[in-house]
Amino acid sequence: MVHVRFEGRSYDVTERQLGISASMSDAAVKERLAHYFDVHRDRFESYICDRRPSGDLIVRPEAVYG
Repeated sequence: MVHVRFEGRSYDVTERQLGISASMSDAAVKERLAHYFDVHRDRFESYICDRRPSGDLIVRPEAVYG
């Protein structure tokens, strides 16, 4: 499962829907997400890909504190 936080909303999509695999690079995952959301790939430039031990992937904006 891929959990995406994009433009203030949360989405859960399967790897199959995105056409990704666990071995893909973060850049490739972001490219697929941009295509899925029909936005320019630069929109995901500062996003973090957090690969969880469970196999799930969380893609979210970089957290800024302070």
